[in-house]
Amino acid sequence: MILVRPIDNLDLPELRPYRTMRYQHEQRSQGIFVAEGEKVVRRLIESPLTVLSVMLPEKWLPEYQRLLAPRSEDITIYVGPKELLETLIGFSMYQGVLAVGRVPPQPTLEELLRRAQPPRLLVATEGMSNSLNMGALVRNCAAFSVDALLVSEACCSPFIRRAVRASMGTVFRLPTLELTSLRETLGHLRQQGFHLVAAHPHADRRTLAQADLRGDCCLVLGSEGEGLSEAVLDLCHEHVAIPMPPDVDSLNVASASAVFLYEAARQRGTARQPAGS
Repeated sequence: MILVRPIDNLDLPELRPYRTMRYQHEQRSQGIFVAEGEKVVRRLIESPLTVLSVMLPEKWLPEYQRLLAPRSEDITIYVGPKELLETLIGFSMYQGVLAVGRVPPQPTLEELLRRAQPPRLLVATEGMSNSLNMGALVRNCAAFSVDALLVSEACCSPFIRRAVRASMGTVFRLPTLELTSLRETLGHLRQQGFHLVAAHPHADRRTLAQADLRGDCCLVLGSEGEGLSEAVLDLCHEHVAIPMPPDVDSLNVASASAVFLYEAARQRGTARQPAGS
């Protein structure tokens, strides 16, 4: 059932998730997240994830009533002037559409591996604290048909607001697993026969094109500043780099992930050809 509720009181307890969007730990403890932007909210509504509420200016109301009509859960649409909504959330809204969803239950690693069709392609990341890079990584994984993203215990969540926005809603359909121990998980994948490939800018004469990414494979990416820890590097079968001039240290981790994933798709024959080629 859809309930439309005009906003006339910014202190309503029901609006707390929108007031606390910058406090990711509070939202994570409640198992919720905020989707921001018209396209991202639309993709949330089209996904199987639970939608708790939507907040928008009145001009969007007819469209979102139509979009939400097929949903089975009870959803409140909070409606108010854009200026009032910006006062509530504390920053300027470009499109003025927000929603609160419920973080999906975490699958187990075994469930993820069982669902994926071989050859399976996973991405694991260590220490990624920048939410925009996390969102871009999620989007890259979705674009290149990664079976699952494994997020280490030292990373930010892919469900914090800025990561969700940067992913353009692809996080709603990409299987993700937030780990308690990346090293234990990589060790388990080794036992399962996965080839672990570390993205390492200082790999000695081993380039990305020389790596064999055709079988069950997990690409392992490091943090924005520190890269991968020695313990994680020791677990990987090989360390490979993207060739570039000696006066360039490395690419941004989000950009590097796109290069690695394209090469994996090329080797596997899953890279899409342009229309008409």
